[in-house]
Amino acid sequence: MPHDHTRVREFFGARAADWDTRFPDDGPAYAAAVADLGLRPGDTVLDAGCGTGRALPPLREAVGARGTVLGVDLTPEMLEQAVRAGRRASGTLLLADVSRLPLRSHVLDAVFGAGLIAHLPHPGENLRELARVVRPGGKLALFHPLGRAALAARQGRQISDDDLRAEPRLRLLLAGAGWRLESYADEDSRFLAVAVRQD
Repeated sequence: MPHDHTRVREFFGARAADWDTRFPDDGPAYAAAVADLGLRPGDTVLDAGCGTGRALPPLREAVGARGTVLGVDLTPEMLEQAVRAGRRASGTLLLADVSRLPLRSHVLDAVFGAGLIAHLPHPGENLRELARVVRPGGKLALFHPLGRAALAARQGRQISDDDLRAEPRLRLLLAGAGWRLESYADEDSRFLAVAVRQD
């Protein structure tokens, strides 16, 4: 829906310039989450909703020089910051919508999504679109550098079972979109759910 996209673009556009300085210590958490994705040299991986591209260097390191790293984001200002930070050297940046990816089916080995799920306008459909572009047996990592309780506290709200990232809800949502939840970690210092693309 255009309205949702406009809202997301405005939210992140207004915050792009100081995004990295607001969260300076997240680098190791990103690298650890990428390591848990189990990428191999030569793999093709998408950073969906890549923002300023903080996951791109560890993704590039994981897939090596022969691999392909794509970063897709809806917000031009975020991609501009990724370029300014020198992260274009780690991957190809595309201004695109994760709900309609400009990619053929089954071309990716994995998708990495940091802070992505809370901003998907239609999570079931959008996760199905991510499944479309990943080969059977490929992986999806949904990551956040804060766990659910820590993030709720930062936002001044209570943790809730309605949260898309609550394990039972997320497991069902993923299953309906062609994914099987393989591992789930919700700690203060990180949230990481890894799913496998079903045949």
